[in-house]
Amino acid sequence: MKRLIQIMWQWVMHFWVPLAITVGMLSVAISFTIVLLVKQQSTVQIPNITIRTGAGIKYAEVGVLKRGEHLNILKRSHGWVQVRREDETTGWAPSWLLNRKTPVKYMGSLSEATVVLDPGHGGSDSGALSIDQKHFEKNYTLQLAQRVKTVLEKDYGTHVIMTRSTDHIVYLSKIPKIAEQKQADLFISFHFDSAPENNEASGYTAYYYNAGNGSKSLAQNINNVMKPAMPITNKGVEVGDFWVIHHNTVPAVLLENGYINSAKDFSYIRSAKYQKYIAKKVPMGLQNYLTQAAKSNQ
Repeated sequence: MKRLIQIMWQWVMHFWVPLAITVGMLSVAISFTIVLLVKQQSTVQIPNITIRTGAGIKYAEVGVLKRGEHLNILKRSHGWVQVRREDETTGWAPSWLLNRKTPVKYMGSLSEATVVLDPGHGGSDSGALSIDQKHFEKNYTLQLAQRVKTVLEKDYGTHVIMTRSTDHIVYLSKIPKIAEQKQADLFISFHFDSAPENNEASGYTAYYYNAGNGSKSLAQNINNVMKPAMPITNKGVEVGDFWVIHHNTVPAVLLENGYINSAKDFSYIRSAKYQKYIAKKVPMGLQNYLTQAAKSNQ
């Protein structure tokens, strides 16, 4: 009996253990293959996604994806994916739109864009102060940028990158590099101005530095949509030698959205209504700029 048990054990070890290991490894391989196949496929869940010849909004349009289309993903590059459609044609589309499940209210080139929002100051750098010295510029720039981010993402489907999302400092030398590293299409820095004396100045100003890379046109387009009903003086578009726009390689503007040490301006700066007004208008200006730029490139 003992001999029989030994023989059976040897048989199990010789045949069944290797077989079990093989089956286990095969199961893992099949599961891994299925996961890879799923990752390489996508079903379009929102309508009217433009596809282009390359990974970016500067490339020519080659078609429009419809809701329910099944795609094979071929390549990925900086947030864009190259896809093959059911008719075997190929093109590039933004991954954030392919992954989106809710329709975009204002579908357009801004939906395909990557936009960097820079809430000025932060952390140990408080920025300018209110008249009573109790309110810091850094807090209101973050509030405003977050409101703009919400509108861009929810209504336009834009891919938004924040230079900061909390109260911490981001050194000036690093800020322009974020737009370059992320291959952003646009850059907007939010600030609030301050005059040497309290209540000495008032108003909103859009600054640009590099006219040749589209920054001037971007500032003008944002300023144009601000004009009709701003509660504070619109001081227009000016050249400003600020580090974050001077050293930026993409179209970049810096918006001074009122004087924090002006009692009149600060009453608006701290109000949700004014912040929502800016948050509504900035995306409109960005969309107008991109539409204008696309026409000039045709």
